[in-house]
Amino acid sequence: MATETETAETGSNEQGAERDSGPFERWVGDSISDPGRAYRPLFWLVTIFFLVTTLFPFYWLLMVALTPEGQLQDVWLTPNGFNPGVFIEVFEILPFHRYMFNSFVIATVSTIVVLLVASLAGYVFGRLSFPGKGPLMLLVLLVSFFPPAAFFIPLNDLFNTSVSILEPVLSNGSLYNTPFALVIPLSAIYMPLAIFILTTFYSQIPDGLEDAARVEGTTRLGALFRVIVPLSAPGVATAGVLTFIGVYNEFFFSFLMTDGQPQNWAPILDGILGFQGQYQTLYNAMAAASIIGVLPMAILVVVAQEKIVSGLTAGGLKE
Repeated sequence: MATETETAETGSNEQGAERDSGPFERWVGDSISDPGRAYRPLFWLVTIFFLVTTLFPFYWLLMVALTPEGQLQDVWLTPNGFNPGVFIEVFEILPFHRYMFNSFVIATVSTIVVLLVASLAGYVFGRLSFPGKGPLMLLVLLVSFFPPAAFFIPLNDLFNTSVSILEPVLSNGSLYNTPFALVIPLSAIYMPLAIFILTTFYSQIPDGLEDAARVEGTTRLGALFRVIVPLSAPGVATAGVLTFIGVYNEFFFSFLMTDGQPQNWAPILDGILGFQGQYQTLYNAMAAASIIGVLPMAILVVVAQEKIVSGLTAGGLKE
């Protein structure tokens, strides 16, 4: 009888505590007993936040692009009118395809340079032992923390200087208004991140695989590109995709190292700004050009998202 009385008193005390606790305390208690109750609202909260902060700006760009010029003041959640022809007018008003081509070439060349140099550096840092390895790696990473503006003045002076040895190749012997004025600094900016990613992957390849290739007569360089790089495909893909996207979207050096003309290798952002005139700004054309310019990067991310995620996480999960 005493046990039943104590149990009843305990139950009544718990019910009284539940009545005295607030809604938040009850929700916390229910979430501890059933974690799914906490995961579901958090999932929807994160999803709504992502939709509002990430996808809504693209939706707004589409609404502005589809609205005819002169009617933008009444745009809200739907376009004020319907003008899909603006996506064709973008290429008629300016040679926007040339700006896109310039960005693709600069991003592709920069990515190739970064992957080649970063592969060699990643092999050295990841698989060889030498004095000063740690401080040197730290120095490489510190370069990535410098703001790009800190390098502009000396690079601008250097690239605007006429060099006699370059005159047979370049018109005035300077690198200004050439793809080299963009490829060189942008490759240097994104090089440390690629070196860090590839160093992590290359260091985890078993030594026996490289030794087997060396026994067959392959040099260290051959073992790197025939054995280590293929086995580190997620890391190489991650470094390449991040570099390509970063260079493609870069604005600072692109705006200051060219005069904005498509024939002088001005990138896509200069083309978008080209719809802004002295007396008139074609906002619908700028919005349409922005959508056209971002579509290739969106497709690239969707196609390579598995490689990017595995490349960013595998280095911390592999033994």
